[in-house]
Amino acid sequence: MAYEWDNKKPTAQMLGRWQPFHDGHYTLFKEIIKKTGQVCIQIRDVQGVDDNPFDFETVKKNIEERLNPEFEGRFKIMLVPNITNICYGRGVGYKIEEIVLPEEIQKISATKIRAKMREEGKLK
Repeated sequence: MAYEWDNKKPTAQMLGRWQPFHDGHYTLFKEIIKKTGQVCIQIRDVQGVDDNPFDFETVKKNIEERLNPEFEGRFKIMLVPNITNICYGRGVGYKIEEIVLPEEIQKISATKIRAKMREEGKLK
């Protein structure tokens, strides 16, 4: 039976640039989905800012290709402003937590991936 998304169900959030979505992001997603069973993936609107060449549709497609069919229906992807600060005034029913992954995963760098893509002519 296919998973049915429920907006009322507790949902984990991932916020990032995902430029490009790589093995570290995938591993992080797999840990985060364990928390609630569904994840809202927010893509910061950063195309053209610093070294962020990919547009929203490209990033979204890369994420969907990596997560489907294994996690189909268990995630939603949305474009959000270039959020740089997450603030709250008091406990309001959610928590902000860091997921610490193994060192070899933490070392994966989207910046290095983009540089390699440029060397291989896959990115301008």
